[in-house]
Amino acid sequence: MVIRSKQNPAVKELASLKEKKGRRERGTFLVEGGKMISECAACGMEVVRVALREDYAGDAYDFPAVVLGAEVFAAVCDEKTPQGIAAEVKIPQYPLEPPKGNCLLLDGLADPANVGAIVRTAAAAGYRELYLADCADPFSPKSVRASMSGVFRVKLMRGTREDILGALKGVPLVAADMDGEDVFSFVPPETFCIAIGNEGNGFSEAVRARADRTVGIPMEGTESLNAAVSAGILMYLLKR
Repeated sequence: MVIRSKQNPAVKELASLKEKKGRRERGTFLVEGGKMISECAACGMEVVRVALREDYAGDAYDFPAVVLGAEVFAAVCDEKTPQGIAAEVKIPQYPLEPPKGNCLLLDGLADPANVGAIVRTAAAAGYRELYLADCADPFSPKSVRASMSGVFRVKLMRGTREDILGALKGVPLVAADMDGEDVFSFVPPETFCIAIGNEGNGFSEAVRARADRTVGIPMEGTESLNAAVSAGILMYLLKR
């Protein structure tokens, strides 16, 4: 059966995942496109169901499915040019706990694209644990797209700054700051947590007070770098 009404309960539920409130209420998020869904399943994420546009002719998946008319499918998706398949996926829940390796603390990042890009680079660089304090939702459609499947491969832990800093007790905190020590001459401790602050306002007072060291990236011809770019450079340089 092809669903053609935007008032259909399943359509309303799927469409609600574009908003933070809907994701919170359902405990799920939206994954769009065949490649992303394949990687999602391969990483062991729990797929609740898939939504197929009525003309979809791609890979088949062994998940519960609803078939939607083209107009209804477009209303469910966040992408401007949907690929014909989307999935509702359970948001993994992780308790706050100390890291098992080098990690990241994102302090108040507001741009979901930056959050997603940092998640993507962290997954690539081998940072498997990320702590998010008052950040944009990493499971928003924009952030999920920017993560390019990274969101399926890392452990995202969210909480208050107080609780996160408690979980990081004893872990050296290396904060990214344009006035910090030149990262190219900085010798990192054996284990560490890289802290990245808000795009415009930098770090909260709590995180700045807790930072053990600050490091900066030398620049010529510009005063600052995008938060995601800075995070990527630091992740690879400090891991060397």
